[in-house]
Amino acid sequence: VQLQAFGGGLVQAGGSLRLSCAVSGGTFSRYAMGWFRRTPGKVREFLGGISFSGKRIYYVDSVKGRFTISRDNAINTSYLQMNSLKPEDTAVYYCAAEKAVVSAHVPGSVEQYDYWGQGTQVTVSS
Repeated sequence: VQLQAFGGGLVQAGGSLRLSCAVSGGTFSRYAMGWFRRTPGKVREFLGGISFSGKRIYYVDSVKGRFTISRDNAINTSYLQMNSLKPEDTAVYYCAAEKAVVSAHVPGSVEQYDYWGQGTQVTVSS
């Protein structure tokens, strides 16, 4: 199973970016998807995730109301729409997949995910 995250870049504060995570080599419709980020010197931070059914979506408080996670099972892709970006959102962003058993399950820790993308850099200028 391979995950490829793309869509990062440089954006001004207040702007938007949409990250995509394309999954190949597995059964995407059975994977819960999560999004993380990491800044230098810090651990990988969970931002939110979506169950494999798409019926449950979870966000951490720091991004709730600004970020939106979605998925399109027809094209094996998950998305992270980021609005109202702030300089503190600058990080490398990662997508991850978990071979879920429960349709409404959204894993919240690094250890729960089975597959990872390579990361894409997001830089927000002030």
